[in-house]
Amino acid sequence: MKVKEVMGVPAVAVRPETSFTDIVAAMRRFKVGAVTVIDADQRPIGVVSDDDLLLKETDSGEHTGSIFASHQRRQEHRKAAGGTAREVMTAPAITITSGASVREAAHLMHQHRIKQLPVIDAVTGRAVGIVNQSDLLKVFTRPVEEIDREVTEACDRLHLDRGELVVGIEAGVITLRGQVALYSQSALLAAAVREIEGVLNVENALTYRSDDLVNIPPLYL
Repeated sequence: MKVKEVMGVPAVAVRPETSFTDIVAAMRRFKVGAVTVIDADQRPIGVVSDDDLLLKETDSGEHTGSIFASHQRRQEHRKAAGGTAREVMTAPAITITSGASVREAAHLMHQHRIKQLPVIDAVTGRAVGIVNQSDLLKVFTRPVEEIDREVTEACDRLHLDRGELVVGIEAGVITLRGQVALYSQSALLAAAVREIEGVLNVENALTYRSDDLVNIPPLYL
């Protein structure tokens, strides 16, 4: 599944000079938790989230001038004192293209500890939408029957008899049990199942009759 299939459109965006109060008004009007800050060419340069805005309420300003204050703490204080999108935004913007996979978007969010990603056009770099965590979760609500059918298709591609395997599907976790002829078949099936949309993890408990991936050391005469 691609990002363009789950993202929100159009992009809710503001200019760098947009005031704090206007940002809040835009977020309330469109019922979003973040807005993209764009430049004159409509390319994302940052993101203002509700977390950025709440710093104004939670920042006490204490100890921020101390040499012992962390870089993050000083940065948060500057944001709390800001009055425009440029001053309160988180930059640079971490973006993703509309043609990227939902899995890629999830990895980016996890890697950067963020809740949303501006979506850009791959050619122009302009903002075309935004994808957030709740959008990605749609993928993990696929019916069990659909996932099970794709597991069977993966078995067919690898010439495995699905009837000899026991496949458990629960909360996005696939458990594979049973026996296959070759170790390589076990590894390939686990990899194929892991790529199925809606699968969070694979527990591979398959056994095999022959290890065809054993490295045989060269013979020296």
